[in-house]
Amino acid sequence: MSLLVKICGLRKADDVKAAVSAGADAVGFVFAESVRRVSPSEALKLTQYLPKRVRRVAVMRHPTQSEWQDVLETFAPDVLQTDIDDFESLDVPDSVERWPVIREGQAVIESGLPAVFLYEGIRSGAGQAVDWQRAAEIAKRGRMILAGGLGIDNIATAIRTVHPHGVDVSSGVESRPGRKDPGLIRLFIKAARAVEKQA
Repeated sequence: MSLLVKICGLRKADDVKAAVSAGADAVGFVFAESVRRVSPSEALKLTQYLPKRVRRVAVMRHPTQSEWQDVLETFAPDVLQTDIDDFESLDVPDSVERWPVIREGQAVIESGLPAVFLYEGIRSGAGQAVDWQRAAEIAKRGRMILAGGLGIDNIATAIRTVHPHGVDVSSGVESRPGRKDPGLIRLFIKAARAVEKQA
Protein backbone atom coordinates (compact mmCIF):
# COMPACT_ATOMS: atom_id res chain seq x y z
CA MET A 1 0.00 0.00 0.00
CA SER A 2 1.39 3.40 -0.94
CA LEU A 3 2.07 6.01 1.72
CA LEU A 4 -0.41 8.89 1.86
CA VAL A 5 1.34 12.27 2.15
CA LYS A 6 -0.65 15.32 3.26
CA ILE A 7 0.61 18.90 3.36
CA CYS A 8 -1.52 20.94 5.74
CA GLY A 9 -2.17 24.59 6.51
CA LEU A 10 -1.78 25.90 2.95
CA ARG A 11 -2.59 29.55 2.29
CA LYS A 12 -0.89 30.49 -1.00
CA ALA A 13 -1.21 29.24 -4.58
CA ASP A 14 2.55 28.68 -4.90
CA ASP A 15 2.51 26.37 -1.87
CA VAL A 16 -0.39 24.34 -3.27
CA LYS A 17 1.46 24.05 -6.61
CA ALA A 18 4.65 22.94 -4.83
CA ALA A 19 2.75 20.26 -2.90
CA VAL A 20 0.94 18.94 -5.96
CA SER A 21 3.96 18.95 -8.26
CA ALA A 22 6.04 17.13 -5.62
CA GLY A 23 3.42 14.38 -5.40
CA ALA A 24 1.26 15.15 -2.35
CA ASP A 25 -1.85 12.98 -2.06
CA ALA A 26 -3.79 15.48 0.03
CA VAL A 27 -3.73 19.20 0.81
CA GLY A 28 -5.23 20.59 3.99
CA PHE A 29 -6.89 23.94 4.63
CA VAL A 30 -7.41 25.14 8.19
CA PHE A 31 -10.78 26.59 9.15
CA ALA A 32 -10.07 26.57 12.90
CA GLU A 33 -8.41 29.33 14.96
CA SER A 34 -4.82 29.41 13.67
CA VAL A 35 -2.21 31.55 11.92
CA ARG A 36 -2.91 29.23 8.97
CA ARG A 37 -6.64 29.90 8.87
CA VAL A 38 -8.29 30.57 5.52
CA SER A 39 -11.89 31.22 4.53
CA PRO A 40 -13.90 28.60 2.61
CA SER A 41 -13.89 30.85 -0.47
CA GLU A 42 -10.09 31.28 -0.27
CA ALA A 43 -9.65 27.50 -0.06
CA LEU A 44 -11.95 27.06 -3.07
CA LYS A 45 -9.87 29.51 -5.09
CA LEU A 46 -6.61 27.81 -4.09
CA THR A 47 -7.88 24.41 -5.26
CA GLN A 48 -9.74 25.33 -8.46
CA TYR A 49 -7.10 23.70 -10.68
CA LEU A 50 -6.26 20.81 -8.36
CA PRO A 51 -5.97 17.39 -10.05
CA LYS A 52 -8.71 14.90 -9.08
CA ARG A 53 -6.12 12.55 -7.53
CA VAL A 54 -5.33 15.08 -4.77
CA ARG A 55 -7.78 15.11 -1.86
CA ARG A 56 -8.93 18.50 -0.55
CA VAL A 57 -9.11 18.31 3.24
CA ALA A 58 -11.12 20.67 5.45
CA VAL A 59 -9.30 20.88 8.79
CA MET A 60 -11.54 21.99 11.65
CA ARG A 61 -11.74 21.70 15.43
CA HIS A 62 -15.01 21.63 17.36
CA PRO A 63 -16.99 23.37 14.59
CA THR A 64 -20.69 24.12 14.95
CA GLN A 65 -22.99 22.57 12.37
CA SER A 66 -23.41 26.00 10.72
CA GLU A 67 -19.62 26.51 10.48
CA TRP A 68 -19.25 23.08 8.92
CA GLN A 69 -22.21 23.73 6.61
CA ASP A 70 -20.53 26.92 5.34
CA VAL A 71 -17.30 25.00 4.58
CA LEU A 72 -19.27 22.15 2.97
CA GLU A 73 -21.37 24.39 0.74
CA THR A 74 -18.61 26.84 -0.25
CA PHE A 75 -15.49 24.68 -0.40
CA ALA A 76 -17.06 21.22 -0.95
CA PRO A 77 -14.09 19.28 0.49
CA ASP A 78 -13.30 15.64 -0.23
CA VAL A 79 -12.43 15.04 3.43
CA LEU A 80 -13.40 16.48 6.81
CA GLN A 81 -10.65 16.27 9.45
CA THR A 82 -11.71 17.18 12.97
CA ASP A 83 -11.58 15.74 16.48
CA ILE A 84 -13.25 12.35 16.76
CA ASP A 85 -15.92 13.57 19.20
CA ASP A 86 -17.01 16.31 16.78
CA PHE A 87 -18.43 13.76 14.35
CA GLU A 88 -21.13 12.82 16.88
CA SER A 89 -22.81 16.20 16.45
CA LEU A 90 -22.08 16.98 12.79
CA ASP A 91 -24.13 16.03 9.75
CA VAL A 92 -21.49 14.82 7.28
CA PRO A 93 -22.72 13.51 3.91
CA ASP A 94 -21.50 10.13 2.69
CA SER A 95 -19.74 11.87 -0.20
CA VAL A 96 -17.24 13.38 2.29
CA GLU A 97 -14.54 11.14 3.73
CA ARG A 98 -14.00 11.34 7.50
CA TRP A 99 -10.57 11.61 9.10
CA PRO A 100 -11.23 11.73 12.85
CA VAL A 101 -8.38 13.20 14.89
CA ILE A 102 -7.31 11.14 17.88
CA ARG A 103 -4.95 12.90 20.27
CA GLU A 104 -2.19 11.24 22.22
CA GLY A 105 -3.50 9.94 25.53
CA GLN A 106 -7.19 10.00 24.59
CA ALA A 107 -9.30 7.26 26.17
CA VAL A 108 -10.75 6.25 22.80
CA ILE A 109 -7.39 4.65 21.93
CA GLU A 110 -8.12 1.87 24.42
CA SER A 111 -11.54 1.15 22.93
CA GLY A 112 -12.41 0.83 19.25
CA LEU A 113 -10.53 2.81 16.64
CA PRO A 114 -12.00 4.05 13.34
CA ALA A 115 -10.70 2.44 10.13
CA VAL A 116 -8.85 5.66 9.18
CA PHE A 117 -7.72 8.24 11.73
CA LEU A 118 -5.21 11.04 12.21
CA TYR A 119 -2.99 10.70 15.28
CA GLU A 120 -1.27 13.71 16.83
CA GLY A 121 -0.48 15.54 20.05
CA ILE A 122 -2.77 17.69 22.18
CA ARG A 123 -2.25 20.84 20.09
CA SER A 124 -2.54 20.84 16.31
CA GLY A 125 0.04 22.70 14.23
CA ALA A 126 2.39 23.15 17.19
CA GLY A 127 5.20 20.91 15.95
CA GLN A 128 4.60 18.59 18.89
CA ALA A 129 5.72 15.01 18.22
CA VAL A 130 3.93 12.02 19.72
CA ASP A 131 5.65 8.98 21.24
CA TRP A 132 6.51 7.06 18.08
CA GLN A 133 6.93 3.71 19.85
CA ARG A 134 3.41 3.99 21.26
CA ALA A 135 2.15 5.23 17.89
CA ALA A 136 3.64 2.17 16.20
CA GLU A 137 1.50 -0.09 18.40
CA ILE A 138 -1.65 1.93 17.66
CA ALA A 139 -0.85 2.00 13.92
CA LYS A 140 -1.24 -1.80 13.81
CA ARG A 141 -4.94 -1.39 14.62
CA GLY A 142 -6.02 0.87 11.74
CA ARG A 143 -4.94 3.17 8.95
CA MET A 144 -3.12 5.86 10.93
CA ILE A 145 -2.13 9.19 9.43
CA LEU A 146 0.75 10.30 11.66
CA ALA A 147 1.02 14.02 12.44
CA GLY A 148 2.86 16.29 14.84
CA GLY A 149 6.47 17.40 14.86
CA LEU A 150 7.36 15.89 11.48
CA GLY A 151 9.93 17.52 9.19
CA ILE A 152 12.62 16.76 6.64
CA ASP A 153 15.10 15.74 9.38
CA ASN A 154 12.94 13.08 11.02
CA ILE A 155 10.33 11.92 8.51
CA ALA A 156 12.37 8.88 7.42
CA THR A 157 12.83 7.69 11.02
CA ALA A 158 9.16 8.35 11.80
CA ILE A 159 7.96 6.22 8.88
CA ARG A 160 10.38 3.39 9.64
CA THR A 161 9.42 3.41 13.34
CA VAL A 162 5.64 3.84 13.16
CA HIS A 163 4.78 2.28 9.76
CA PRO A 164 1.78 4.60 9.32
CA HIS A 165 -0.76 4.56 6.50
CA GLY A 166 0.05 8.24 5.92
CA VAL A 167 1.93 11.28 7.19
CA ASP A 168 0.79 14.86 7.68
CA VAL A 169 3.01 17.93 7.98
CA SER A 170 2.33 21.63 8.56
CA SER A 171 4.80 23.60 10.71
CA GLY A 172 7.65 21.29 9.65
CA VAL A 173 7.63 22.77 6.14
CA GLU A 174 7.46 26.43 7.17
CA SER A 175 10.11 29.16 7.25
CA ARG A 176 8.09 30.79 10.05
CA PRO A 177 4.63 30.15 11.59
CA GLY A 178 2.03 30.24 8.84
CA ARG A 179 4.55 30.79 6.03
CA LYS A 180 5.13 27.65 3.96
CA ASP A 181 8.45 27.08 2.19
CA PRO A 182 7.95 25.41 -1.23
CA GLY A 183 11.50 24.04 -1.07
CA LEU A 184 10.85 22.34 2.27
CA ILE A 185 7.56 20.94 0.95
CA ARG A 186 9.39 19.32 -1.96
CA LEU A 187 12.16 17.97 0.28
CA PHE A 188 9.66 16.54 2.77
CA ILE A 189 7.72 14.66 0.11
CA LYS A 190 10.93 13.46 -1.55
CA ALA A 191 12.22 12.11 1.79
CA ALA A 192 8.91 10.38 2.56
CA ARG A 193 8.77 8.77 -0.89
CA ALA A 194 12.40 7.60 -0.61
CA VAL A 195 11.55 5.60 2.53
CA GLU A 196 8.41 4.25 0.87
CA LYS A 197 10.51 2.87 -2.03
CA GLN A 198 12.85 1.12 0.41
CA ALA A 199 9.99 -0.61 2.22
